[in-house]
Amino acid sequence: MSHDITPPPPPMPGYTPPFGFPPPQPPKKPRTVIVAAAAAVVAAAVAAALTATVTGNSEAEAAPTVTVTETVPAEGTDTAADTDSDPTDEESSGDSDAYALDDTVTYDNDVEVSMSKFSRAVSSDYASPENTPYAKFTIKIVNNSDKTIDASGMTVNCAYGDEGREGESIFDDGLDGLPDTRILAGRSLSVPWGCELPKAETFLQVEAAPDFDSETAIFTGNVK
Repeated sequence: MSHDITPPPPPMPGYTPPFGFPPPQPPKKPRTVIVAAAAAVVAAAVAAALTATVTGNSEAEAAPTVTVTETVPAEGTDTAADTDSDPTDEESSGDSDAYALDDTVTYDNDVEVSMSKFSRAVSSDYASPENTPYAKFTIKIVNNSDKTIDASGMTVNCAYGDEGREGESIFDDGLDGLPDTRILAGRSLSVPWGCELPKAETFLQVEAAPDFDSETAIFTGNVK
């Protein structure tokens, strides 16, 4: 009697296995591929979100620009000859490009320059230049603007006589030249000054500006 067992043939299409035998299972997809694909999708979504957050839907706003406005010269100077002015506001020396020695010049930024206390003197033996007749006066700057003025940038130049000879600045006791300070908004500064003026001369011209950025104002007149 033979004990060989021959396995049954494979089921035919549409064949239903007998009761007690499990149905054939479809092949499983590799899990690694699915996980990698999902990770790629998530990474792409995160990258897109970050890009949208950084760039946005519109261009970035431009940085604010700074506009520099040139200081407007005082009315009556050669660069402001075309501006309208009331002749009764200030007493002129007769020259359309100049002011009287005792006038007050007001710039468009509300900075004022004036001169006062004119007198005559002779410099000492230790002055520069020494033993020189000169006109002594006080220059006053009033800062009614909203910015600080660097008074060390003030300019002062003098001339005298009908022929317009240049007058040297006098450095003596109490006449130290340009100040080394600043004028805060709402404050003022008085600077004593001396310009060469021979005893035989009376006409004096003083050109002054409160700082480097301002136009020069011209003051003229006679000193007793």
